[in-house]
Amino acid sequence: MKQKSIFLFVFVTLLGFSTLSIAQKTAAEYFEEGVNKSKAGDFVSALQAFNLAISMSPENAPSYYNRAMAKANLKDNRGAILDFDRSIELNPKYSDAYLYRGISKAKQDDFRSAIQDFSRAIELNPDDAQGYYQRGINRARVENYRGALQDLNRTVELEPNNAGALYARGNVKLKLEDFPSASADFGRVIDLTPKSPLAYSGRGYAKLKLNDFVAAVADYSKALELKPEDSDAFYNRGFARSKLDKFEEAIGDFDQAIRIDPQNYQAYYGRGFCKSKLGVQKEAIADLTKAVEVNNTTAQEGKIVYAGKINRGVLDQLREVVQEKGKITELSNERSEAFFARGVGKNKQGDGKGAIIDLNKAIEYNPTYFEAYFTRGMVKSALGDQRGAIQDCTSAIKLNPKHAEAYYVRGLIKHSLGDENGGCLDLSKAGELGYTQAYKVISDYCN
Repeated sequence: MKQKSIFLFVFVTLLGFSTLSIAQKTAAEYFEEGVNKSKAGDFVSALQAFNLAISMSPENAPSYYNRAMAKANLKDNRGAILDFDRSIELNPKYSDAYLYRGISKAKQDDFRSAIQDFSRAIELNPDDAQGYYQRGINRARVENYRGALQDLNRTVELEPNNAGALYARGNVKLKLEDFPSASADFGRVIDLTPKSPLAYSGRGYAKLKLNDFVAAVADYSKALELKPEDSDAFYNRGFARSKLDKFEEAIGDFDQAIRIDPQNYQAYYGRGFCKSKLGVQKEAIADLTKAVEVNNTTAQEGKIVYAGKINRGVLDQLREVVQEKGKITELSNERSEAFFARGVGKNKQGDGKGAIIDLNKAIEYNPTYFEAYFTRGMVKSALGDQRGAIQDCTSAIKLNPKHAEAYYVRGLIKHSLGDENGGCLDLSKAGELGYTQAYKVISDYCN
């Protein structure tokens, strides 16, 4: 990607600065010193210089912008955002302030707000590839893959040799299951940067999905030459080799994947499958048992770990805020509505397990019954089956993308299990869809 100078927002006039001096220096001189220190990579000294410039001339937007850039380089993104805010207050037309504030927000996992900043930067500077690129990769982070693809297409139009944008577009196309086009993008990245292991791995995965296992093995082999300690690359090469019935070679790859990452349960599965094919059943069963048990919180309810700020008690309290809103509907021939209503009634009587049985029937007879999925998710959560609850809420959302309560409950559960970012994103979506209780939770647990 074309390197954008972080100092485009230059100090253009001395008139904004006081003529007072400290140690014989003017505010303009402190500003220039800060810029030079930043260019030299001495961001701590740059901060000190910009502090003095700001103290002498507190209404000068470039000083805040450049101090924000120094803070960002020191990984103080929260502090950088505050300075970008002030820079924008003083000069709301400067596109780079929005652009880099968005980048700092993204590093704080505030992807939706970052996207708003990138959109404003694009409005102010519609021919800047960086704005489209940043908005594209952040749209992908919130699973807006179609929007991400549009932005990355525009980036590549503006900068055809932008390897970062081509790589990101390839990954988005994988998510959209456009495997031939993804393979082409990764191939272009390889042409531009032949020593990129990620590009070979990306193309290898596309080849896997296209059932071109020989080509997949070749790409993963190259990726491993460049990055030998990549557990996932070993697993995927082993998977491709097993598809080619090269079970012994595949086992060697799965061995390496497990050596690098003993928690790689997929590698245990692959190795167990191959050993079974070779007739080594005892070892195969041991590996397949590992595949079931390693990092599998659904295998036993007791293994659920409430790792977030929302513990089990808080989760139950916040979940119960959700009100039943089901209305009577016409009874179908399969009578799924009757099973649903009886399940709700059983749950109200404290018979959660009986409710699950009826809700299972409602879904069996009407697989598109989104309210049954959501209600079953609520019951599962109350019974402690949080992973099952997430799956049911996800099913409800797929069937009804505007189901705000499903986003809310899924967000609570994700947060409680330690996925704070994913949980807060779901809560944000719930609020966006009109479930205002989500904003109270966001205020209490997402900041």
